[in-house]
Amino acid sequence: MTVRVRFAPSPTGYLHIGGARTALYNWLFAKARGGTFILRIEDTDLERSKREYEALQIEDLKWLGITYDEGPDKPNPKYAPYRQMERLDIYARFAQELIEKDLAFYDFCTDEELEVMRTKAEAEGRDPHYEGKWREPQHRAEALARIKAGEKAAIRFRVPAKSYTLQDQVKGEVVYPVGMVGDFVIMRANGIPVYNYCCVVDDVTMDITHVIRGEDHLSNTVRQLMIYEALGKKPPIFAHVSLLIGSDRQKLSKRHGATSVHLYKDENYFPEALCNYLTLLGWSHPEEKDIFTKEEISSIFDTDRFSNHSAIYDLVKLKWVNGQHLRKFTNAELVGMLKSMIPKDHAFHQQSAEWMDKCVELLKQKVDFLSEMQPMMDQLIFGDGLELDDELKDILSWETTPKIISYISGELAKVSESTVSETQLNTWSDFVKKDLGIKGKPLFMGLRAALTGRGHGPDLKFLIPLTPVAVIKKRISQLG
Repeated sequence: MTVRVRFAPSPTGYLHIGGARTALYNWLFAKARGGTFILRIEDTDLERSKREYEALQIEDLKWLGITYDEGPDKPNPKYAPYRQMERLDIYARFAQELIEKDLAFYDFCTDEELEVMRTKAEAEGRDPHYEGKWREPQHRAEALARIKAGEKAAIRFRVPAKSYTLQDQVKGEVVYPVGMVGDFVIMRANGIPVYNYCCVVDDVTMDITHVIRGEDHLSNTVRQLMIYEALGKKPPIFAHVSLLIGSDRQKLSKRHGATSVHLYKDENYFPEALCNYLTLLGWSHPEEKDIFTKEEISSIFDTDRFSNHSAIYDLVKLKWVNGQHLRKFTNAELVGMLKSMIPKDHAFHQQSAEWMDKCVELLKQKVDFLSEMQPMMDQLIFGDGLELDDELKDILSWETTPKIISYISGELAKVSESTVSETQLNTWSDFVKKDLGIKGKPLFMGLRAALTGRGHGPDLKFLIPLTPVAVIKKRISQLG
């Protein structure tokens, strides 16, 4: 079987994080099977659909590295077009075939008549199924005559009195009992198709073999199975993946953090890190790995690793994953990215290649985002102010600390180089320990206070050789 899968967003807003995961799963499945990944635009919501949203969603997919083989701008003549509003003649043709086979019928009921049916059903404790006269055989001729005369009418699918069973790759066997849904509209009177109908027609005419989507579509599937049957087509293999929920176990929403992909781009997440995390929200690596690129799993991805349980969207875990990907870059790569990110007049650009390498090596262990490096650099390396918190005040109150400050001040006055070497730092530490008799915590904390103006921070042997002597002198002068 030649695998063909699709991602079919509605261009009614930015690309949602859940939609990005669906696109990613389909992309990975297509890659694993040597198949085709298709982008289809479901733009039948005329009031909300906009081309600019389509463009933004495509831009977000490309940022994530999710490239499609077929789509609006990559048409395959056999299957094009890929926007639903450009396929109206296809939906009309299939609907006409269903009417001719008496598997669908024209419905002239007004909104008022439909509301009466709904109210009556609710009052009697029944499901509000369609009960209009137009489904009856004796009214077929009248309906056809009215259509021929130029009237417009909705087209309803005639629901069979039978149950349906779905063998889902994630949910297992799902049974839809008889009478679960009533006769439903497939084409509106204005000629615009309804989702469940055009979705099936598109999947049939585009030879879609597998449908991987969120489990919120599970209730739609019974209608789609009916349409596949009516068209005499075999349904694709379905895999309804778990929903994304917040830590409160409620459906993911803005209160849980950013829900649109472009916001993660603006917040300086690495696209590969976001893909990594999204993959794990409903799928597990066969070797139980947490950190990987999508290319690294594109050959092993399969639906048998999907979880049946809702996935909790955890921003803390996502940030951690981003940090792991940051640390996978070489120092040279990180330096290159920082050079393009940090303003040209920043002191970073005046340093040597060796200094930059050591700086990045130190900072990358402390941050989860590349954008955090400059602020940390400004604070720990180039910042000449004090962090006079309770911890530093306590260290300064020890009787040993003024002795260390006095000694280090004298030694700094002798330094002619722009920075203090690790060897020089060790010499100072040895003197304080042996000649001044200060050991243990008073030694290490006192040295830190004198050299950094802080009570805590990175290992001094890595930090101090990066710090300009002028900065250290300014700090220690404020302690004297």
